[in-house]
Amino acid sequence: MNKATYTEDVPPDRFELLERIMNLEKPAKVMLIGPTDSGKTTLLTFLANHLIDEGLRVAVVDSDVGQKGILPPATVSIAFPERPFESIGELQAHAHYFIGTITPGSYTGEMAAGVKRLADMAAERADVVLIDTTGFVTGQGIEMKRLKAELVRPALIVFLERNGELSYLRKILSPYGKTVSLSISEKAREHSRGERREVRREKWRTYFSNASQVEVDLSKTIPTGTELFRGRPLTLEERELLSELFRWLVIAGWKEERYVVVKAEAEGGIRGYGRQVIHAVDFERLSNLLVGFIDGEGLCLGVGVLKWINFGEMKAQVLTPLPAHEVDKAVEIRFGRIMVLETGEELGLLRREEL
Repeated sequence: MNKATYTEDVPPDRFELLERIMNLEKPAKVMLIGPTDSGKTTLLTFLANHLIDEGLRVAVVDSDVGQKGILPPATVSIAFPERPFESIGELQAHAHYFIGTITPGSYTGEMAAGVKRLADMAAERADVVLIDTTGFVTGQGIEMKRLKAELVRPALIVFLERNGELSYLRKILSPYGKTVSLSISEKAREHSRGERREVRREKWRTYFSNASQVEVDLSKTIPTGTELFRGRPLTLEERELLSELFRWLVIAGWKEERYVVVKAEAEGGIRGYGRQVIHAVDFERLSNLLVGFIDGEGLCLGVGVLKWINFGEMKAQVLTPLPAHEVDKAVEIRFGRIMVLETGEELGLLRREEL
């Protein structure tokens, strides 16, 4: 299921843009920016197909983590289509960068780094690199777009907008690349939050359709993206003392600058506590948490769903479609901030500071 499919029924300015891109010095990076449901992916598909027909080598960087065409969601991905396609959902990823959430407001740095890494990789083997972005164009989204443009330095930044709504964003991005503004097509359709959620559900389900459970040795594949596992492990006496003080069941814990514990709530457990001194993670927050398998280059081999951690043996059970030999290449297992089932149902989002 994809929102955007190929069409030739586009406004005339799309053909003018195509001609402009073909005349750019190669390799050329082109970044597409617009609000949600403005037609960015439809425009990308149109441009990519025509450029391929003209004999140019094209790369697609899909950084719309919430409405990913190239699987899986919650990552930035790159693909090198060799022939025209109906939807970017048909494309096979060449590489991913793990973000770990579908709402990247707190992950501005990771989003910018991921787009930069993959856009540079793409430019090594493509004539034109088309970069699709999120519809996050207000608030923190402005800083995210600025960082991306500053790092990537696209030859052209294309804005899809109505009535000049992105004029401020165009102004602050103009030092980093030439800009062009296109009107949003009258055929662009808004999708409800429920429709977008259903699109993601189908994509999660497709990605995990052939998944199996693997055991990950956390003493060899280092957990990252969380305060857990840092510092020295707490002694049994320390865990018992914290359990008694806060009326928790402390399952595991570590001491670095502050105490970090994994806990289960006991009846009457204390919820208000000094977070500067102790950081407590509810054990249930680790169930069905999205994780990424990260290689030695910092790229994401694929994602999985964390099912269980045996803290005593430092072993994790993860459901993933990655074959065992790919899992073995991972040097990190990075914790995300979305809980999801392999059936595609999203169970909830976590704040960055929760883990």
